[in-house]
Amino acid sequence: MKMLRQVQQMQDRMGKLQKELETETVSATVGGGAVRVVATGTQTLVSVRIDPDATGDAEMLQDLVVAAVNEAMEKSKQMASDRMQALTSGLGLPPGLL
Repeated sequence: MKMLRQVQQMQDRMGKLQKELETETVSATVGGGAVRVVATGTQTLVSVRIDPDATGDAEMLQDLVVAAVNEAMEKSKQMASDRMQALTSGLGLPPGLL
């Protein structure tokens, strides 16, 4: 019965963590500030800001946007992973199981 209660508590905590990750954000800036991307902890892109001075070279701008989005998504995944690890650290589960 105790284990069932612990599982229920873990499910509740994971639900709360998921809600928190939906509202927390990370940002990535590339090209010396030419492109800034913001994403949530659930890997949802929130905004892209492009410095008007960076619009002269379309190919470079495209590369900068891709780089910024990739960096923001990586930061978002890392934040979610860190939070999940902190949540499950007391369970004694192998890393990466959840």
